[in-house]
Amino acid sequence: MDDVRGKSKRGLLRLVFGRTMFILLFIALQIAALVGLYLWLDEKYSAYGYGLFAVVGFVLAVRILNEKQNASFKMTWLILVLLFPVFGALFYLMVQLQMETKIQAKRIADIHSRTCHYLPQNEAVLKKLKKESRSNASLVRYLYDSCGFPVYENTSFRYYPLGDDFFKELIPELKQAKRYIFLEYFIIQPGVMWDSILEILEEKAAEGVEVRILYDGMNSFSNLPHDYPKDLAAKKIKCRIVNPIRPAISTSQNNRDHRKILVIDGIVAYTGGVNLADEYINRKVRFGHWKDNAICLRGDAVRSFTVMFLQMWNVSGRNLDYDCDYGRYLKIDRDAVLSGPDTEGFTVPFSDSPLDDEPVSHQIYLDIIYQAREYVYIMTPYLILDDDMRTALCYAAKRGVDTVIIMPHIPDKQYAFMLAHTYYPELIAAGVKIYEYLPGFVHSKTFVSDGEKAVVGSINMDFRSQYLNFECAVYIYRNSVVKDIRADFDETLKKCVRMTRESYEALPVLQRFLGRTLRLIAPLM
Repeated sequence: MDDVRGKSKRGLLRLVFGRTMFILLFIALQIAALVGLYLWLDEKYSAYGYGLFAVVGFVLAVRILNEKQNASFKMTWLILVLLFPVFGALFYLMVQLQMETKIQAKRIADIHSRTCHYLPQNEAVLKKLKKESRSNASLVRYLYDSCGFPVYENTSFRYYPLGDDFFKELIPELKQAKRYIFLEYFIIQPGVMWDSILEILEEKAAEGVEVRILYDGMNSFSNLPHDYPKDLAAKKIKCRIVNPIRPAISTSQNNRDHRKILVIDGIVAYTGGVNLADEYINRKVRFGHWKDNAICLRGDAVRSFTVMFLQMWNVSGRNLDYDCDYGRYLKIDRDAVLSGPDTEGFTVPFSDSPLDDEPVSHQIYLDIIYQAREYVYIMTPYLILDDDMRTALCYAAKRGVDTVIIMPHIPDKQYAFMLAHTYYPELIAAGVKIYEYLPGFVHSKTFVSDGEKAVVGSINMDFRSQYLNFECAVYIYRNSVVKDIRADFDETLKKCVRMTRESYEALPVLQRFLGRTLRLIAPLM
């Protein structure tokens, strides 16, 4: 008992005097300073100051309306600037004048411009796709010309309907690594899953296999010690943190690395919704049964995930490593390049950055919805839509496309769930079918359409994923794995309840009101 009390006391002392408390305290002081500045201006210029800020607000409103950004973001900023002239103007100017975000954007652009030649487009593959489908050829042409992501053939897939399935097959695959293992994840948390993986990574690093790990800085705030990279370095494992949490108010800290990438020897790659923590494999229960998914790629398309990882690795270093030899990681045994029926079709692995003004994932989702002829089925944990996405979903349903969305029944974030419910009436009225997963929480991020195209990755149906986070996924066209993804959707649907206008109206009045109020600031959440 004394030992338990001693550990509890030491843990409390670490919390009070540790780095996390310092960060929170320092951020709180900065917020207090901003509030103080606002109150001082409010008092000092109460007689004529509002007139001045009204003029400033008008000028900013004109600027906002002419910016190249989503209309929902414009509306939110206009409300803040015009309804709260002093606070709104100060907040907007603080966000726009952030140098850290601009520096990071330049770093990313530099790395991409210097490494884009590692992802050339095979024009023969594009020409073949164009013969099969002009609309899909146009989509992949956009992905390459605007974002640098080529389309591939000669790639096979294995789809995992649950994180449990993914974890079971990942362990033996990691044990076979001979050259390198790259991991990039939003969440890493000690437990059955991560401890099992880390044990293998240690063994492989001791054998001479190069192991690199990237994780989002939020982990240092909640899951891992801030000096965890040093702990891993002692095990011969290289590690970097993407956007570490710093004791400063910065918009760059709003851009989280939400990607899930795992590459082994340039031959095998994984992506999907699964993070490296026990709830994702149902070893820890948080919100009922956790429905997630992952997908494995083998063959040519793994190349893109290898380059994506290395680019983020370079960007996350203190100095840009322009001389990093990507080529040696892209040389693979040609015997490992697959061929056969399961490699038919086309695929484009892609990533999305919040700092390049190109909403890649948003455009792909819209393209799938508008091109759908028979059905478009979606699984997502969050449903926070801009006007473009809402219009596309409603239009698809109105023109006879079977448009179905599966959502969680047990949410992880109440505010996001309240927001999602506010979209139900309009979507249902247009003919969109919305279901909630009764056993628990859906974390899968999946599109499947017309039995021939699908997207599996880390991208949710919300503003954060499509505009604010670093994300990744794989677009698949006419490969047999699309049938497996569709089958998973059908099986999941059997465990769902269909939502109706009446089920929405049965929600507490206060909950509905709060949800609709939150829509005012949804793009900034």
